Amino acid sequence: METQNYVNTIIVDDKFRENQEKIKKETELLVDSILAELKKLNTKENIEIKLTGEKFKIESSKPKQHFEILDGLRGIAAVAIVIFHFMEIVHPPSENFIAHGFLAVDFFFCLSGFVIAYAYHDRITKMKLTDFFKLRLIRLHPLVVFGSVLGLVAFLFDPFGGHPETYETGQLILIFLASVFLIPFPVMADRYFNIFGLNAPGWSLFWEYVANILYALFLYKLSRRSLFVLTILAGAGICFVSQRAGGSLMGGWNGETFWDGFGRISYSFLAGMLIYRSNWIIKSKLGFIALSVLLLLAFVLPFSDFNWLTEPLVVLLYFPLLIVLGAGATLKPGFKKLCIFFGKISYPLYMTHYAAMWIFANYYTKYKPETPQLTVIIITGTIFLVSIAYLTMVFYDIPIRKYLTDRRKK
Repeated sequence: METQNYVNTIIVDDKFRENQEKIKKETELLVDSILAELKKLNTKENIEIKLTGEKFKIESSKPKQHFEILDGLRGIAAVAIVIFHFMEIVHPPSENFIAHGFLAVDFFFCLSGFVIAYAYHDRITKMKLTDFFKLRLIRLHPLVVFGSVLGLVAFLFDPFGGHPETYETGQLILIFLASVFLIPFPVMADRYFNIFGLNAPGWSLFWEYVANILYALFLYKLSRRSLFVLTILAGAGICFVSQRAGGSLMGGWNGETFWDGFGRISYSFLAGMLIYRSNWIIKSKLGFIALSVLLLLAFVLPFSDFNWLTEPLVVLLYFPLLIVLGAGATLKPGFKKLCIFFGKISYPLYMTHYAAMWIFANYYTKYKPETPQLTVIIITGTIFLVSIAYLTMVFYDIPIRKYLTDRRKK
């Protein structure tokens, strides 16, 4: 009798499993058919179908807006800073037509604050702190490493000088490792004690990392009122940095002006956050060209005795205004691909261009070329560096970020 009951139980269990499998397959087919019908509607919304008990739950959410014009402006700023770095080697600030190109970094900082708040404010509380840091490292650090390698290669094999023999092997290894891990190490006297002697732009990435860490720890928690107060205080810090440096905001890149970098990112990053949190977006018919011209005006502002006034005004008011206008501007379809390209190329260009600047500086010191020749060199050099940045993006940055992202998801 017990054996018979046992056999009956097995038969019932088998039928139950078969029914469950049948229901599961029918459910999957039903979900697939629903998704297929929704796709026919050509909706831009993200659709997710969940089965809970006997009920279907269909959730939809529109993908976040992408600010292509801001991407384009980031690219314009990156090209401007490349040209500025060429020109500062050739001419003193008073004769440099793009004398305030260095302020592109402050524009980057402000844009970064806006983008980080936009991308993470609604979801950072649902993430682990380590996940946020991993995402930011995957996005930023591959090019930190690549820029350091380029800087080391350029230093060792500069055809016009560089004098690597003045450094011991152990010291060079330390300088390289400091650059790779973004540890400030201003020891290269022949490079004006840059905190990252092999790849000077690393100084702004160091402060970008600091801002990201502080954002994840507590900045995202601030109320708008607290954020506003903190931004005002940081604005006072910008004025202090300018006054202390004799009217200039160019500091932050070397040992002597190290803390100026903290002042510069503090205000601009917070201002970018505040713009997003306060929804200060002005809808307008301004397009990419008009906003590019407005941005370039800040960089070609003449170097003068009034820098103590003009530079803080540009950073405190003008750049945030451009972010506000850029976020609400109208992009003509013909400029969309250009803006996307500029946005993608901006960071690789910024992090790979400076190795060539040291080579150019040694070339200029050795040969003193005339203006016509310099013009050709700077134009072709800029195009060449954009090309190198593009190749770096396609064959290094995108693949390695994809690989690291896939690894993180496993």
